[in-house]
Amino acid sequence: MVFEDRERMEEAKFIHEQELAFRIRNRRNKLFGFWAAETYLGKEGGAAADYAKEVVMADFGDTAGGFDAMSRVREDLKEAGLEISDHILSKRLVEFEQEARRQVMSE
Repeated sequence: MVFEDRERMEEAKFIHEQELAFRIRNRRNKLFGFWAAETYLGKEGGAAADYAKEVVMADFGDTAGGFDAMSRVREDLKEAGLEISDHILSKRLVEFEQEARRQVMSE
């Protein structure tokens, strides 16, 4: 009985950690999408919110094929005639990951 209880606790912990990571990643991508929309793509309000949702959804695509949140933003910036380095995009993703973690953990 003790072993089964411990196993259930470990499973619950694993599920909680996975859900938390999922929420943080989605929040990070939303923040990243808002940043790109407002800073570079000239979107505001509802248009920026819609774009941020699209960036979040891009991460549910075929990441093995390279189409994820960063790829989506990079391609959209390129279509807008902007060349933002991967270094800058990656740096912003790291910053938004930290902010997303703070936000989610405080909820």
